[in-house]
Amino acid sequence: MVERTAAEKILVVGATGLVGRQLVTRLESAGHEVVPASPSAGVDAETGAGLAEAFVGVKVVVDVSKPHGYGDEAVLRYFSQSTSQLLRAGADAGVRHHVTLAAIGTDRLPDSAFYRAKRVQEQYVEASGIPFTLVRSSQFFEFALGIADASTVEGAVRLPPAPVQPMASSEVADAVAGVALAAPRGGVIELAGPQRLTLDTFVRTVLEAHHDPRPVVTDAAAPYFGGHPGADTLIPGADARLGTVRLTDWLAHTSAAG
Repeated sequence: MVERTAAEKILVVGATGLVGRQLVTRLESAGHEVVPASPSAGVDAETGAGLAEAFVGVKVVVDVSKPHGYGDEAVLRYFSQSTSQLLRAGADAGVRHHVTLAAIGTDRLPDSAFYRAKRVQEQYVEASGIPFTLVRSSQFFEFALGIADASTVEGAVRLPPAPVQPMASSEVADAVAGVALAAPRGGVIELAGPQRLTLDTFVRTVLEAHHDPRPVVTDAAAPYFGGHPGADTLIPGADARLGTVRLTDWLAHTSAAG
């Protein structure tokens, strides 16, 4: 639940995505005017199309968008261009708070093109002069199947035993909504789940719950989004904000809902 504050006009970039949809609902239910920004709504952050009109009266920007493709060059191009466009339009509109959602480990996995691109995005925000908050989240429970697909080699899912604290996207949306309505941090806030697992165990548990027959092979040399995380790369620091939903509870809930 988002605490009601004075009504704000808030631009949500990536409003049709997993977190974006939930974020829009939470902010609107708290009485705020939300401008959903996505190509389907005629607003394209990467090209700048529709941004000038979308930013009229906006004082808070929340960027939870993702690229259209995940090739190394495509990812860097998307985050560089979209963030530059958003910050330029935000400066012209007098935005008071720019919030960007990234991942825990963004600054610690330089051999991953995706994580490098996200760090470039953060650096653009940090250097913009606009008050900001960077939110770094752990893996969403909902992304386990996508991680498995990206890590499947000859019918088996190969993942390293890197520690992670995955969480429900609903709790990410709750937290990001609260961050958007709070004063800019001028730094990083980390979000993580209440339970520490290893990446391979996390994905294996979800696949088994979905009756997915693919075996998950624990392989210390296997890449994760092209990078090779260590024992502390993907886990939060001591000041992280922790959710309450455990993986088994989430799986039970989604199974019942389905």
